[in-house]
Amino acid sequence: MTTAQICIMATIILYLCFVIVTGIMIGRRSKKSSEGFYLGGRGIGPLVTAMSAEASDMSSWLLMGLPGLAYLSGVADAGWTAIGLAVGTYLNFLLVAKKIRRYSVRLDAITIPSFISKRYQEEKPVIMCIASVIILIFFVPYVASGFAAIGKLFNSLLGWDYMTAVLIGAVVIISYTSVGGFSAVATMDLIQSIIMSCALVVITVFGIVQAGGIGTVIENAKALPGYLSFTQIHDVASGTAKPYGIMSIASMMAWGLGYFGMPHILVRFMAIRDENELKVSRRIASVWVVISMTVAVCIGMIGYSVSKAGRIPVLEGSNSETVIVQISNLLSSYGIFPAIIAGLILAGILAATMSTADSQLLAAASAFSENMLQDVFGKKLTAKQSMLVARFTVVVIAVIAVFLATDPNSSVFKIVSFAWAGFGATFGPAVLAAIFWKRSNRQGILAGLVVGGVMVFVWKFGISKLGGAFAIYELLPAFVVACIAIVIVSLATEKPSAEIEAIFDEVNAK
Repeated sequence: MTTAQICIMATIILYLCFVIVTGIMIGRRSKKSSEGFYLGGRGIGPLVTAMSAEASDMSSWLLMGLPGLAYLSGVADAGWTAIGLAVGTYLNFLLVAKKIRRYSVRLDAITIPSFISKRYQEEKPVIMCIASVIILIFFVPYVASGFAAIGKLFNSLLGWDYMTAVLIGAVVIISYTSVGGFSAVATMDLIQSIIMSCALVVITVFGIVQAGGIGTVIENAKALPGYLSFTQIHDVASGTAKPYGIMSIASMMAWGLGYFGMPHILVRFMAIRDENELKVSRRIASVWVVISMTVAVCIGMIGYSVSKAGRIPVLEGSNSETVIVQISNLLSSYGIFPAIIAGLILAGILAATMSTADSQLLAAASAFSENMLQDVFGKKLTAKQSMLVARFTVVVIAVIAVFLATDPNSSVFKIVSFAWAGFGATFGPAVLAAIFWKRSNRQGILAGLVVGGVMVFVWKFGISKLGGAFAIYELLPAFVVACIAIVIVSLATEKPSAEIEAIFDEVNAK
């Protein structure tokens, strides 16, 4: 093992130790109750709310997937995806955040399934059960994809055994999530978002220097047909520009719709200490997401020029996602201090993965221990028993996720894309209808959840195979069909009770 690898490994190990110790210390100071474990006692500040929401959203996709897209094909694919996500982030904070925080307090709901169930006052917890099952279906493999990303990172970088690396990552995440709950997860997300930001800045500056300057980067990009266009895409195989039409743009921007249905992001709004502070959170989150994704896209283009300069290998296919790893390895060759910086950058990739996996793990655990076990099956637990079950559930779900992550050849980003569509098409229309449409009812929401979830599978594994316009990202058609189902079924069935409508008016009157 070289000196550079030793420095990188030592830096990452120290970072992991810091994460464990900090998370446990925060957890010990947290309120010992279900609300404290899953929502931090609704005492989270605006900065932590904003950065925790964004860190838990971006995952390693920000530092691997987005630069990889830009490296291969230029601006269009990565750029329109980034625009969709930026718009979705802003609208989610603007339209949904305050209302769902206010509504969840009024209904005493601490999870998304319980919010939807209590919003429509269902006597038998059918919505609660279906919503919880949806969370488990999509979140457990989502967590597994995060563990797999950790395993691939350590395996490709340091040559560690893949499963050993997966287990190490799982142990670290379990340690602070099971002990500290939401408070530890949210605070660690803030810290991890700072590390991610620093990694983006350092890689950008160092990459430009290695490429030969910003002028060289621009000239190299201009030399590739369609590379800098938003209406064309560079085709690597033919070396030519191909049209990037309206359907392709709509497909990539549809990623933004997913925000309205992400349980691990929506609970951040429910957890803030004061709904009026969400305005500050919105500004922080919106600025960060625009800057970070812009820089990530630029890193992909910078990475191409660094390859062209012969400083890192030419990356093909999915290997383009390792562009930041390759530039970090180049940085580490300049001495001990640069190697430590490279270690921090790689810790940033690890942080991006962990900040998403911990939030998803907590959301999946709440779906089982709080909603399924207590609300659906009617198991009454004391506060102490509830905490023990919550922590045990975190461990069990993590173990299942580790088992699902045993295949090192699984596609991390295909899993992420599918899970994002699943949540966006099921919970997105349901949440929007719940907080904005007074006439929506229990039957309509139930129809939307089921139809949206089914359509994601049908479109992904059936209709999209027809190609052409049908190859659009499954989130968009499934989201639209779920909205239509909610409207039609709600209007065709009995209107909500006077009490439900009164609560709706009360919440929206503030």
